[in-house]
Formats: sequence, C-alpha cells, structure tokens
Amino acid sequence: MAVNNPAFTGNKAFSPNATAAELQALYDAPSANRAPERAMTYEDTIAKSFISFLVLIVGAVAGWVITSMNPALGMGMITVAGIGAFVLAMVNIFKKEPVPALILAYAALEGVLLGGISLVFDAQWSGIVAQAVIATIVVVGVTLALFANGKIRASARATKIFFIAIIAYLVFSVVSMLMQAFGATSGTFGLNSVEIFGIPLGLIIGPLVILLAAYSLVLDFDMVQRGVQNKAPAKFAWTGAFSIMVTVVWLYMQILQFLAIARD
Repeated sequence: MAVNNPAFTGNKAFSPNATAAELQALYDAPSANRAPERAMTYEDTIAKSFISFLVLIVGAVAGWVITSMNPALGMGMITVAGIGAFVLAMVNIFKKEPVPALILAYAALEGVLLGGISLVFDAQWSGIVAQAVIATIVVVGVTLALFANGKIRASARATKIFFIAIIAYLVFSVVSMLMQAFGATSGTFGLNSVEIFGIPLGLIIGPLVILLAAYSLVLDFDMVQRGVQNKAPAKFAWTGAFSIMVTVVWLYMQILQFLAIARD
C-alpha cells in the first residue's frame, strides 16, 4: 500500500514489497547464535490481543472503581494515566521491534484512563457506557467478518483518502479543543456541539469518524495478514495486538462521544 499504519512502518516483516532475500536476512540476523525463531501466526496475534485487552479491562475496572470512591484522586489518576499512556503509545509505535512489557503497560494505563472517563460519561448519561461497549463490539465483529470473508480490503487509494481524512479530523479536534479552552464555544463537546440547522455537528461527522476507525481496523488486519504471509518472527504478533488495541480504543471513544451528543 502507498501508506502504512505507523505501528508497522519501517518493518520489512509487514512490507508488501519485501523480497524473500530481505526477509530471510531480517529473520536470520538476530538469530545467528540460536535456533531460528518461530514464525508469526494468526493464533499468536489472537492470543496476544486477548492478553492485551484483558489488561486493558482490568485497568478500566480499577479506574472506574477508584474514581467512583474518590473523585479527586480519580481525576488526578486519570491525568497521570493519560499522559503515561500517550508517552508509551508513541514509544511503542516508533520502536522497530515490540516490547511486550511496554505494550502491556500501555494497556494498563489506557485502561485506567478509559475507566475514569467512562464513569464520568455514565454519571451524566446513565447506561451510555454499556451502549458504547456493545456498539464497539458489533463494529469490530462486523469489520473482522467482512475482512475474513474478503468482502473488504485495504487499497492504496482508500488508504490515501483515509490518512487525509485523519489529518483533517485531527486539525478539527485541536481547533475545537482550543476554542473550548478559551471559551469560544459553550457546548460540552466544543465544535461538535455547534448546531447546523438544529443538528449538532458531532452527529453529522460522528458516523464518518466511526467509519474511519473501522477502516483503521481493516489496515490493522491487513498488516497482520501481511506479517503472517511474510513469516515474520512470532514476537511481531505483539505489534499486531498493540495496533488493534489502539484502534479499538479510538473506536470506543468516538462511539461514546457520538452517543453522548445524541443524548445531550
């Protein structure tokens, strides 16, 4: 593809253009003094993803419980967890090889952050977290089923459009955040709360952003498939698990915000 997921960029193991010689050199180089490393499989990625999401859920429960028992402590914990999760996300994205401990640490901190934020949303809109979780599972399940059956695939053209849209949405989000911080908007969700013909902007662009998150999942699945086909070392299953986890978290947050705007 013309543009790849940042979590996989730079890894020949996931490149669609890597030659057999390049791949063999990559896999043999670190294994000169030991037995060849086992190749990456779908089962590996599923197992690593399960472990990562389990840690994420445990962190979310902890964040929810602590915030509900001590709101002041919870808010401070959410802030620290958010900063830590962001730093670890950047480290994991740009590392050439995955470090399981760093990926699981990210999952734990991201879980604490999600747990605290989810409690705040659920206190304002009762039952919204359960709705968002169910919707996220449905979107992930449908996307995976369509990809597994060959009904949807990543393409160079679609990926270019995807990244242009992502950059545009990132700029929009930053502007919205700054306008809200300086009091230029009064709604709960910044520019997303601004109404156009009586409809909040968030309800208009929300479905598009959710579709972007779903396509990001397609990119993740495509790269995992490429890694298995290229017989990447088994350790790269952690890279696939990390990338999928980041995308699912983003998808959940977008759905949660969309439902909140709809119910506000």
